[in-house]
Amino acid sequence: MSSERTEVQVRPGVEGDLGALTDLYNHYVRETPITFDTAAFSPEERLPWLLSHPEDGPHRLMVATDTDSQRILGYATSSAFRPKPAYATSVEVTIYLAPDAGGRGIGTLLYKALFEALAGEDLHRAYAGIAQPNEASARLHERFGFRHVGTYRQVGRKFGRYWDVAWYEKEL
Repeated sequence: MSSERTEVQVRPGVEGDLGALTDLYNHYVRETPITFDTAAFSPEERLPWLLSHPEDGPHRLMVATDTDSQRILGYATSSAFRPKPAYATSVEVTIYLAPDAGGRGIGTLLYKALFEALAGEDLHRAYAGIAQPNEASARLHERFGFRHVGTYRQVGRKFGRYWDVAWYEKEL
């Protein structure tokens, strides 16, 4: 891996990003308990997910790219927290980085851009569920003002074992 610092651009995600975003997410599906999806997706299967994150409104998709190669280094989203109308002012946020992109401040850039984009929206709270253990994700969320509010014990089964999910919240 090169020791040179990569210039990073953060922008809203677009349909042309779908293949790369699907590949990035599928890494986490196949290799980690970070997501509780257990089967990889095709880009066609992920299209409704991408389309549910327009460039405006409370449900956003921000991508980080290498400014030279335009390779997607990660993404962050805000999505509906729950489908019932009373939850409309709450969002669930998530972040995924390319396997070689951790520890470079890209997660910070993504969340900074996401929360700036959400600042004018009618939102009250953001929630994040973090499969355990994941200290890097917990630190990132705490840096952005999230606080731990509880843990669901052994709530998901993947790779033949049960995993806990710690829940964090942030006032918006």
